[in-house]
Amino acid sequence: MKSKCLMLALSLLMAFSAFSQSNPSQLKSLPTAEFKKLVDAKSVQLIDVRTAEEFAAGHIAGAVNIDVNKPDFAENIKKLSKKKPLALYCRSGNRSKMAASKIADLGFVIYELNSGFKDWMQAGFPTIK
Repeated sequence: MKSKCLMLALSLLMAFSAFSQSNPSQLKSLPTAEFKKLVDAKSVQLIDVRTAEEFAAGHIAGAVNIDVNKPDFAENIKKLSKKKPLALYCRSGNRSKMAASKIADLGFVIYELNSGFKDWMQAGFPTIK
């Protein structure tokens, strides 16, 4: 009986290990200054996951608006190149974290602005309308 339990435990451990290694996505939550360095270097695909209305009121230059709450969010993300990391942001950091979790299994390297657009503006970094 003990050997059967041990075999089951080992099988589950191996399955979990294989599953966790099959997820090619990487996620890193960044403070505002580090996020700005990525944006300035143009080394990422900048995605604003807020609503279209929020985006129109002001956003980071170069950002594309893909609303995380729309049903086609993941489908729109899939159209992006996996050769360049994604940089996600929202107002406060909550929706960008939710967005990252929704697309974590799609194979992108993902950075998210942990404190959101409000801290970007508070830091005096540039925005456009």
